[in-house]
Amino acid sequence: MTDASLYDRTAEPEFGDYVTLLKPRVMSLVVFTAFVGLLVAPTPVHPMIGFAAILFIAIGGGASGALNMWYDADIDAAMKRTRKRPIPAGLIAPDEALGLGLVLSGISVVMLWLASNAVAAGLLAFTIFFYVVVYTMWRKRWTPQNIVIGGAAGAFPPMIGWAAATGGVSIESLLMIGLIFMWPPPHIWALA
Repeated sequence: MTDASLYDRTAEPEFGDYVTLLKPRVMSLVVFTAFVGLLVAPTPVHPMIGFAAILFIAIGGGASGALNMWYDADIDAAMKRTRKRPIPAGLIAPDEALGLGLVLSGISVVMLWLASNAVAAGLLAFTIFFYVVVYTMWRKRWTPQNIVIGGAAGAFPPMIGWAAATGGVSIESLLMIGLIFMWPPPHIWALA
């Protein structure tokens, strides 16, 4: 991460800037796959518990996005595709993005635990950690295999949805992870 003074605020942030910080397109995939995991689980879930689980999984996904953008602001500023993101564009200060990501991470994990169970909350916490620390901070800049590692983080939401419904992990939820894990590398490599 480079010096925060490189990202002097150019305007007051708007609500949409904070939404962008949460990577809503990625979050929509997290929500969809978590919903599938919740829906196909063999244990029926009360609609309010299901809604709360999906909401907190979405918030956790958004928190991961905010932390990713906070850490990657220096390289985002250098790339044409990403230089208009809220931090390099000077709309949101790096410290604000870090604070938002950390607060949303904590809220999402605690509230998922309260709404469903500790297994689902633990998997959400692990997924946030894996995406932010293992993928973003440790491997993304150092290996062309980063998409495989990032794909692993993106494959966990159906297991979290399954765990929110059942209170555990099973072979079926592991198979869902495997199915999603296999998709990103050939997709991204083909685009590259």
